[in-house]
Amino acid sequence: MSVMAAAPEFSELVRVFARIGCLSFGGPAGQIALMHKELVEDRDWIGEEEYLHALNFCHLLPGPEAQQLATYIGWKLRGVRGGLVAGSLFVIPGALVILGLSILYAYAAGLGWFAALFLGVKAAVLAIVAQALIRIAGRALDRPHKRAIAFASFIALFVFAVPFPVLIIAAGLLGFFLTRHDVASAPSHNARADMKGTIKTVAVWLSIWAVPMVAIAATLGRDHELWRIGSFFSQLAVVTFGGAYAVLAYMAQEAVQGFGWLSAGEMADGLGLAETTPGPLIMVTQFVGFLAAFRAPEPFAPLVAGLLGAGVTTWVTFAPCFLWIFALAPWVERLQHAVRLKGALSAIAAAVVGVIANLTLWFALHVVFTRVATHDNQLIRIVLPDLSSFDWQAALLTLAALLLLFVLKWRVLPMLIVMALSGLVVRLV
Repeated sequence: MSVMAAAPEFSELVRVFARIGCLSFGGPAGQIALMHKELVEDRDWIGEEEYLHALNFCHLLPGPEAQQLATYIGWKLRGVRGGLVAGSLFVIPGALVILGLSILYAYAAGLGWFAALFLGVKAAVLAIVAQALIRIAGRALDRPHKRAIAFASFIALFVFAVPFPVLIIAAGLLGFFLTRHDVASAPSHNARADMKGTIKTVAVWLSIWAVPMVAIAATLGRDHELWRIGSFFSQLAVVTFGGAYAVLAYMAQEAVQGFGWLSAGEMADGLGLAETTPGPLIMVTQFVGFLAAFRAPEPFAPLVAGLLGAGVTTWVTFAPCFLWIFALAPWVERLQHAVRLKGALSAIAAAVVGVIANLTLWFALHVVFTRVATHDNQLIRIVLPDLSSFDWQAALLTLAALLLLFVLKWRVLPMLIVMALSGLVVRLV
């Protein structure tokens, strides 16, 4: 394994990770590439092999892998304080931007020009999700049994409405037991990797994670909307294997159909906002939390409630990321040799392809048709469109977005801007 250069000064670490946080556009691939350039190529703070080693470890964890990679590297360089700063600075710039956009959205959503602008954004989002599906499928489905898992995952979600956490657990168990052998764990070379320290770290971060939920329960009660918001996104944080797209379908359907916090179109709008801001794509959860609290504000004013909802959502989404890193990073050498664990994660990655296929179809139905109904009985629950509600303008914009992304190879941000302006022109002209 390559040897790192001397650890940077703490002030330099803060400056560099603040820069990364402000420039981390482009989703996980772009963010990981940016960190590689800044930390490996330009400054030699961490070696190539160690960087890939850290990235592989973060792929094993639930949550946004790029943010966790930043946290892990900060921890390697300057301990817990470095991990806190690196992980926080990766999130804070994007969180502030999307909070401002959420406030604007909440107050301007009823205006005709604003709705027209977001017609193009919805079309762009559908193209982006389709691109993610193709990219992830090409990487994850390299074996026939993985393709079978992906297809079964899609059918389980779209036809039978199997809960997302159940699907992830089932895929993980299947992959674990299909892996025929395991390799003995390598001895840990890190003296901090002791069980006592791990238990203490877990206890501390579980307490930190629970702070807002305890405060809500004590002051507002467990029937308040803020409790429902915090509880839902806390559960979501535990099952976000496979990246943000994997969990978006579950979050969207629960937020729209289960809780009624927002409409399917608004969910697509939120994803479009998250695509245009720095930081992890999972920041779309903050948009959902803001709108949910904004629309059920009692006893607060709507803006205050929205700010509280956004804060609670962001806290319970990202506090677990620090828990996973600080508790498990000292054991990373052992985890690298856990073949059965890798088998479980491989099966989950295959199931995630089916999840994203379901998300793609779900978004397509809600973008191209103005009326979509859920047909269900005791066994089957399937979403079908009202064919008479076909929106030819939305379909035309979607084709244009697919052309820009797949044929002309435009980058996401310019494509989103052009499609937003195109929506404005199509609706108003």
